[in-house]
Amino acid sequence: MAMLVNGNMHQRAQAISSSNATIARIYGWRNGITEFASLREVNRALAEQLAREREKDRSVIITHDSGTVLIDTVRHLRYRFIAAQVINSTVHKEKNYLTLDKGADDGVRADMGVIGADGIVGVVREASAHFALVISVLNDDHAASAQLKHTQHFGQLKWNTDDPATVSLTDIDKHVPVHVGDTVLTRGSEGIYPPGIMIGTVEKVANDPSIPFHVIIVHLSEDLSRSGYVHVVSDLMRQERDSLQAKAPAE
Repeated sequence: MAMLVNGNMHQRAQAISSSNATIARIYGWRNGITEFASLREVNRALAEQLAREREKDRSVIITHDSGTVLIDTVRHLRYRFIAAQVINSTVHKEKNYLTLDKGADDGVRADMGVIGADGIVGVVREASAHFALVISVLNDDHAASAQLKHTQHFGQLKWNTDDPATVSLTDIDKHVPVHVGDTVLTRGSEGIYPPGIMIGTVEKVANDPSIPFHVIIVHLSEDLSRSGYVHVVSDLMRQERDSLQAKAPAE
């Protein structure tokens, strides 16, 4: 990039007899590029710091008889958060995906959840050594268990609205009180997303007489049309839990 800038500066200097104003503009452009690169590194550092804070917040809490509370982030760490950058994404297709700049070499594996600063983003479909392909929330193959914050009633999250800003929350019985503005969070039952991660707020509640459930539209809190830094979530206890659940007798 420096060679390109210097070359442009030399050519323009010859063309207009080394105009001070032109040279100043070229240097300004170069400084802007430098500041942009620095800002990108700052954003990456902030994403890494946020990952560590999220790990602390979701560590197992041990309460002793004395009443003191200890958060052991070494032996009792429940989730690991891997900071990654979205380098490609779609939002207007029937099946939308994202590409991340972290892969298997960084600990990213299939079926890991991906969350942004404001809410859920998707689920890792597969990972190469250095990159990961993510099934976006805006994909009809994406499904997650979600719950209403104020009642704890849960249902399934599905993208069937054709709107990159909204999703549907299904299977909430009509006897459950649901209001516009209610908060919707992850339930965490699949081991993909941790529980309590923000999904969005109820935008619309409608009644379909042909079904016993509310028709609920949720406005997503995460703007999926914006590329930035995300966290890939690894549930360190998922294998143990899945192994135990596999022993449950079949109906």
